[in-house]
Amino acid sequence: MERRQTLSLTVPEVFAPLLEPARYKGAHGGRGSGKSHFFAELLIATCVRRKTSAVCIREVQKSLAQSVKKLLEIKIEALGVGHLFEVQEARILTPHGGMILFQGMQNHTADSIKSLEGYDVAWVEEAQSLSQRSLDLLRPTIRKQGSELWFSWNPSEASDPVDALLRGEKPPPGAIVVQANYMDNPWLPDELRVEIDYDRTRDPDKFAHVWLGDYVRNSEARVFRNWSVEEFDAPAGTVFRFGADWGFSIDPSVLVRCYIDGRRLYVDHEAYMIGCEIDQLGDLFDRVPESRKWFITADSSRPETISYMRRNGYPKINAAIKGARSLEEGIEFLRAFDIIVHPRCQHVIDELTTYSYKRDPLTDEVIPVLEDKNNHCIDALRYACEGARRAGKAPKEVKVVHARPLGATGWMA
Repeated sequence: MERRQTLSLTVPEVFAPLLEPARYKGAHGGRGSGKSHFFAELLIATCVRRKTSAVCIREVQKSLAQSVKKLLEIKIEALGVGHLFEVQEARILTPHGGMILFQGMQNHTADSIKSLEGYDVAWVEEAQSLSQRSLDLLRPTIRKQGSELWFSWNPSEASDPVDALLRGEKPPPGAIVVQANYMDNPWLPDELRVEIDYDRTRDPDKFAHVWLGDYVRNSEARVFRNWSVEEFDAPAGTVFRFGADWGFSIDPSVLVRCYIDGRRLYVDHEAYMIGCEIDQLGDLFDRVPESRKWFITADSSRPETISYMRRNGYPKINAAIKGARSLEEGIEFLRAFDIIVHPRCQHVIDELTTYSYKRDPLTDEVIPVLEDKNNHCIDALRYACEGARRAGKAPKEVKVVHARPLGATGWMA
């Protein structure tokens, strides 16, 4: 006789409605809410309770490192059920003969998606990135009786397909959708509390989007639209560029690593710390691979800090050359590339999302003046690319020009 097991979960109250059966389950909100952790534990518990075949989905998945596989492995061990699961290289075999797969919807066609017809659960992580095409392929494919579609996401815009489906005027009948934010998480790490307090007092718009799950504000004023998040590995022989921005006692200190390949600018590592004292900078920079080996271009406003770093293991650090329009020209240079950001560079992603131009206080029109916020990582990225900019190495296909007004609807370079 087959032995049936149960697994009790302790979940925050906000997620309790999602424990009930439903065709559509959604959890949206800001960072630190525990959405992914909840769905990971729910999936493991479901697999323990009954035979379950599940697929964990992202819009783009170039490697398993970009999937939730590692999170599920951690939960399997933390819940004490490792003896019931077999973790393989590309999948996880579950109790009672089920399995968990990890796939990117961009790789599927109308024919290939049919392989998922018999699955019980499809969990879409980072669902704000899911395209309408992918959503239209997925929904009718997961068709087994009692099957469920789970979505977890940090909202970006109301027009995103997952928001239109689950938060629009007519969500699917019986859908259970909850909003969860950091204040709903009883296990919120202290490290995140520091960042939350910083954004709350310094940048209300970023705080609302990143931590409260609000839609991006002033989207028409956003500086950067030429970027995407992808998993990638730097090829052998890559010439890396490093840039540093200094924080004070309550501001973040930042180091970013990037490289240029044709018309693409890749950002693959970041180090970010609020309230970093000068004697902590070495440990912070060491979080970025090879930071002691390569040249670093740093904010020139802190010459004493640059001198300190030179004397303490970073002899190749130099001051950025600032001058008239260096900020504007540096931003225009970055806008000339297709910027590819590794998903581990979360603060770079945040700033590319929220960095904006100012608005006219009388007319509310976008004006060609950069806001002096949401820019610590972006300043570091400007410094990293300063040498290439001064050498005239912008992509040949794109001419970097000064910004010009376009009228009441906004402006662009």
